[in-house]
Order: sequence, then C-alpha cells, then structure tokens
Amino acid sequence: MTISEITDRVSSLGHAWEQFKQVNDNRLLEIERKGYADPLYDEHLNNINTSMDNYKKRLDQIETANNRPVLGGEGDSVKSGEKNGEYSKAFRNYLRKGMDAGLEALQTKALSVGSDPDGGYLVTPTMSAKIVQAIFETSPIRQIASVETISTDSLEMIDDHTALSAGWTAEAVDITSDTATPTLAKRNIPTNELYAQPKATQKLVDDAAIDVESWLSNKIADIFGRTQNTAFVAGTGVGQPRGILSYASGTSWGQIQQVGSGTSAQVTADSLITLFYSLKDAYMRRASFLMNRSVVQQVRLLKATTNQYLWQPSLTVGAPDTLLGVPVYMAADMPVAAASSLSVAVGDFQSGYQIVDRQGIRILRDPFTEKPFVKFYATTRVGGDVINFDAIKLLKLA
Repeated sequence: MTISEITDRVSSLGHAWEQFKQVNDNRLLEIERKGYADPLYDEHLNNINTSMDNYKKRLDQIETANNRPVLGGEGDSVKSGEKNGEYSKAFRNYLRKGMDAGLEALQTKALSVGSDPDGGYLVTPTMSAKIVQAIFETSPIRQIASVETISTDSLEMIDDHTALSAGWTAEAVDITSDTATPTLAKRNIPTNELYAQPKATQKLVDDAAIDVESWLSNKIADIFGRTQNTAFVAGTGVGQPRGILSYASGTSWGQIQQVGSGTSAQVTADSLITLFYSLKDAYMRRASFLMNRSVVQQVRLLKATTNQYLWQPSLTVGAPDTLLGVPVYMAADMPVAAASSLSVAVGDFQSGYQIVDRQGIRILRDPFTEKPFVKFYATTRVGGDVINFDAIKLLKLA
C-alpha cells in the first residue's frame, strides 16, 4: 500500500470520529429536549463504530506487515541458510510422504531450530518463527504482558510483595525494636501442553501446487493463538494457564480488586475514572485498558464532566487508541457488557502478568487413523499467571 493510500485511510478514520461525535452530540441534545432520541441515531452510531473499527484494523494490519521480519533475509549467514534449507527439505518430505530418515539424521546433529528434541519431530526454523509471529500478532495480552521462553517444565520465581519498614531516630537514642522484615516465597508457573490436530487428504498433501508447510503453520498458529488468548483471560489454572478473571475479588495478595460500575450492565464514565485511579502511581505509567470490541463501542460514547470524550482514536499507524490517555487493546475473550460481568481490565500487565513459553513446537504425522486423511498432531507448552496482584484492576458491572 502506498503512502497516499495510508494517509487516506488515516484521514478517513479521523473524519469518521468527528462524524461520530457530531451524531452523538445531536442525540444527547435531543434527549435533553424531548427525553428520548430517534432510534436512527443509534443505528447511525453503530454504522460509524463499525467503520472506525474496520479502518483501525486495516491500519494495524499494515503496521504488522511492515514490521514482520523477512525470513531468510540478508541477516542469515550462508552457513545457516544451507542448514535451514537442508532441514526444510527433509521436513517437507516428512509432511508429504512420512519419510523421516533425513529428518532424524539432522536431529542427531543437534541442529539448532528453536526446539528441543524430546520426542516427535521439530518444525523448521522458518515455520517455527512464522507460527510464533502469528500468535503474537493476534494476542493483545502477549503484546502487553511479560513473556519468558524457557527450556524446562516451569518457571520458578521469587514472590516478594511484602515491604520493609523503617523508623526515625535521633543521636544517642537506643534502638529497642526491630523494623518489619520482608518475606520471600518461591512461585512456580508450570507450562501446560496445548495441542492441535488439523487434517488433510493424502491427495491434497501430495499435490505439489500446495505449500503444505504454510497451510499447516497457518492452521496451527490460528488455533494456538485463539486458545491461549482465552486461557490468559479466563483460564482456570488447572491443566491450562490461569487467567486474570479467575481470581477472587479483594485487595489482599492473591486477589484482584474489582471496582463496581454503579450502573447495571453499563460501563460509565465515572466508573472508568475510578477504576483507573485505583491503580498505584507506579503502575499508572505503563497501564493499558483491556476490553471487548463491543465494550469499546460503548465507551466511545462516554464524556467527562468537562464535556470531553474519554476515548480518542489513534491517527498514527500502529499506535493503539486511548482511553483517559491510556492505550486500549481489544480482546475478544473479555466479557461483553452484562449484569455482574468483569468487562474491563486496566493495569500494568508487564508487571502483573507472566506468560511462559516452553521452547519448541513438535509435529507428529498420522496417516493411519483416519484414511484417506493425514492428521498432523502439533503440540507446544505454555503457561501463564498473575504475578503482581496490585498491578491489575477489574471493573465489575452492577
């Protein structure tokens, strides 16, 4: 896409936002005069909302494409390219025909491909990079949380949340009491196995015109990304990552504070302001809002007491929209606005949530179970959990 086309799309987004504000202001004036507004206002606002989402999505896709690394580019050494090419050829033969002799020989040489050879067959470096890149692009939580890649079964951390105290003294005054001493505890975030099993007919796999490696990587990236997103939001922590919505309400360690909206099934301007300012100053600087797309569309209507809109669109490619001056990320797995729902999260997610990736993706080829289909059993291991309960706050609708 050319610069002029990008500029046109940015201009269209800005124009749509101005039109949205004008229509909503007219709706509010009519409510003041008559006590109600013409339903056509709501229909018009919904259409503009959808248009703005589409403009923003397209701009984000452009930014993603521009920032995507070129696999096999100039940065790869000749030696590395030769190894990768050799491995890719062997791996394609394994996917298409089940010929694993060449692949086993390369694994015996301990070729570094971003995977650990603890069973199954390892994906090629380019395929692994493509899957990981696609998962990151579709996961808003991965963009704002802390992500660690390990080669063991779990990530061990030191849980240090208690504070050291201090006191004032004067010259020649005896110190008779000890200050509070912080305590340390070991925290363990396990990785859980995530699998996918797409299948294709043997005829399709054999077709030379079909890039079976790309087809397979797209399928794996799509389902791995969507499944992980759900777990990071609402996972139970039993055989899967534990999500931010799974913790009890409270202000003690091990609980996440839930701020009430005060209005049934509605996100209000006052509740969003209260929610944001419930964060400690240290976490406000890197805070982000996380909410469902339908909730974003409601939030666009909200104004502060100064008659200024709380939500502002980003007219810079790749930059997120803002709410109260804080970045907003849309997550399809966050609840829609409903009575008693936890529809908005805010916090410093990099300090508050830890994602753990076990190095490597494995694939097993199964041409026997469901002939004439060939199944590709892909597995990876991932974990996730809240590591700082003060850094995240939730809005609970009344």
